Order: sequence, then structure tokens, then C-alpha cells
Amino acid sequence: MNLFTKLQRRASDNNPVRIALIGAGKFGSMYLAQIPRTPGVHVVAIADLHPDNARTNLTRVGWQPERTQASSADDAVKHGTTWVTDDWTAVVQHPAIDIVVECTGNPIAAVDHILEAFAHGKHVVNVTVEADALCGPVLAKRAAAAGVIYSLAFGDQPALICDLVDWARTCGFPVVAAGRGHKWLPHFCNSTPDTVWGNYGLSPEQAARGGLNPKMFNSFLDGSKPSIESASVANATGLDVPSNGLRYPPASVEDIPFVTRPLYDGGVLEKKGMVEVISSLEADGRVIPYDIRMGVWVTVEAESDYIKHCFEEYNAHTDPSGRYFTLYKRWHLIGLEVGMSVASVALRGEPTGSATCWKADVVATAKRNLQAGDLLDGEGGYTVWGKLLPADTSVRMGGLPLGLAHNITLIRDVQQGQSLCWDDVAMDTTTQAFKVRSDMEKLFA
Repeated sequence: MNLFTKLQRRASDNNPVRIALIGAGKFGSMYLAQIPRTPGVHVVAIADLHPDNARTNLTRVGWQPERTQASSADDAVKHGTTWVTDDWTAVVQHPAIDIVVECTGNPIAAVDHILEAFAHGKHVVNVTVEADALCGPVLAKRAAAAGVIYSLAFGDQPALICDLVDWARTCGFPVVAAGRGHKWLPHFCNSTPDTVWGNYGLSPEQAARGGLNPKMFNSFLDGSKPSIESASVANATGLDVPSNGLRYPPASVEDIPFVTRPLYDGGVLEKKGMVEVISSLEADGRVIPYDIRMGVWVTVEAESDYIKHCFEEYNAHTDPSGRYFTLYKRWHLIGLEVGMSVASVALRGEPTGSATCWKADVVATAKRNLQAGDLLDGEGGYTVWGKLLPADTSVRMGGLPLGLAHNITLIRDVQQGQSLCWDDVAMDTTTQAFKVRSDMEKLFA
């Protein structure tokens, strides 16, 4: 509860936490919008494939042009300004950098960036949760071996869920279920970038104003991102995942403790101790009042009559038995909250969520009938969506992880709704992402 005080001290000592940001898109821009209001933090460098676009986004969030006139990282450190470049290796390798914030959203590139950061003794706050779902358990092990910290990004829902799970367990509550909300109907899994805005609830004009990427937002809508984020939560907390994909039970905030109980107690869970995602839409498409669409939650259990009576005495909203209680945050502020991770890593030496095991995987699943020769275009695209499965199920079936289903060619036909396997594609085996993923399968399986 004293991170801000510690940041103020770093500012007064002229010893700021020095940050490098890779990827200045929407998420990165939201974080950058908060930097002028945060003491004790200096963004030394921003690496982006398109520096001019990065500068445009900086102007959009309110940065003055003179703040980005540095000609190098050395110049930025000397004058307290920021270097904008397309050379991510120079940024990651610079000795002044304390923390690399990876914001590209590209899991294959992100693995390269993260491993290079570890090699040069940098902590990493990983916003690209797609990379974490792909190989987070090995990334966490590599960070520990390098003596640095690897962290999920606060503001994104996985880290917020991990925070709630940690609260519950630290208070002595067994976690029955934890997860996030989502706007979900079953046919959304076939959504494409052409249909995303109508289904998502934004106009094309609103999307353009915010600089929103239709493919990225479609990865939320089609279930890929909820699966990816649920996998990261499971791997960080040890919670189990549904045996055949997320069920998306519809519920208002008040009804979450009713539905997030095990089946034998009237809920939807296969057992206690699972991740799940709550839908903000009824099965017929009606909007549920007071929904959890943009929030996170954890359901805990009173294991004694005394604790159950405490719930009752303090008007905690429970299920009818009085045993199951849900704590929630109805909103998350995405990149505006990343400063919590930066401060926690730099000042406490603690991640805001990090993989501890391999419980869950996200397997590429066909959106339509695909033919040999088709090029897969990854999460949020036109060809595949991500299905959450237990890791051991994925390994047994030889499931193709969604994070590697980018720009690779099918070598045999796959029917709509079928999950893909390694044998279905001509895989590029030369990337670090593929090699790290292969190492993970050998290590954990």
C-alpha cells in the first residue's frame, strides 16, 4: 500500500525506474498517457516498427513533441526525454533500462523480445498475454534462471484475477472459481474482423476514433482472448480449466455465486477450483442488467458455520446456501493500470502474476471449413479461434497452440469446429517461440 510513496522517493532521489516500451499501439498508448502523472518513472525508449505511428499516438495521449526528441537512449537518460526508434534490440540491450514492457500483441515477436531482455538482465512486464498462454511457464523459469522478474500486466484481466485469487488464499478462503466477464453468444466464435464492431457494440466511427485494431478486438469477441487469459490465470494460480472449453454461463453480478458452484451444488462447474468466464448476454441475446462484462471476480467458500454466519451478519451476498460468496471488480482499465506492475516489479521485487505450472493451453480451432493450402492468420482473424483445454488434453491430441497459428499453411483439410493438430500444418520450426514451446512440452508433459 506504499508503492506511490516509494515512487515519490525515487523521484526525489533523481533515481527513476527506467522503462523501455516495445509496441506503442492502443495498450502501450494507454500506459504512456499515465506516465506524465506518475512520479519516479522515466520511459527512456519506445521501440515500434513504425516510429511515426508511435509519435502520432504520443501526440494523441497528450505528450509534447519535445519529450521525444532524444537521438539515442544515452541522450534520453541524460536529458530525461524519450527515444523513439524501430531498433528494439538497441533498446533492450541498453544498460540503463530496468524494465521492458512488452506491448506488441505478437506472441512470436514477444518471445524474442522477452528472452533478449532476460539475457541482458532486464525485468519484463508482459502485456502480450498471447505469449504467456503459449509458453509462460518456461518464460517464468527462464526469468528465474536469469535472476530477473517476469510478470503479467496489471490492468489486463489475468493479473487482476490473480490478485483476487491471492487475496482469497491469503485470507484463508478456498477458491471455488475465478475469472472474468465477456459478451458471449456461441456464434461469436465464427466472428471475423469484418463483423466485429457490430457484435462488439461499437460503431466503425468509434473504433476509428480510438485507433482500435479490428483483428485484435475480434480476438476478444470470438473467444480467443478469454481462452488465452483464462489459460494464463490457470497457469499462474494452479486452478483447473473446463475439460472441453469455457462454458460462458450467463449471470448478473448478483448471480455469479449461484452459477460458479460445482454441479452437485447447483452450479455449472465440473469441480471446485476452476477458471470460468461469465457471459453478459442471455442465451437469447438479451443483455443482463448489472453485468460483469468488463470485470473480474473470484468465488470463495465458507468452510465452517462460523464463517458462513459472518457472511450473513455482514450482509455479504451469497448463494442460497450462504456458503459461496463472490468478490468482484466490475471494471478493468487496461493499459491505464500497468504502472502497478512496473512499481511492484521495480520496488517490491514481485510480479503481478506469473506462471507457476502448466495447467492450461489454447488450441487453434477452425472457424470455417479450411482446405489444404489455406494460410492461418492467428487469433482474431478469419480462419481460427482459440479453445481453452487442459494442458494434458492438448498434449495428448498434439494440439496446435493458437499462439503459433500465425502465417502458417495447412497441409490437409480441417472441418469447421475441429481443433487443429501439429500434423495439420507446415510449421516454421526456426522461431524461438516454437523452440521454447517445444521445450515446455518436453519439460512439463
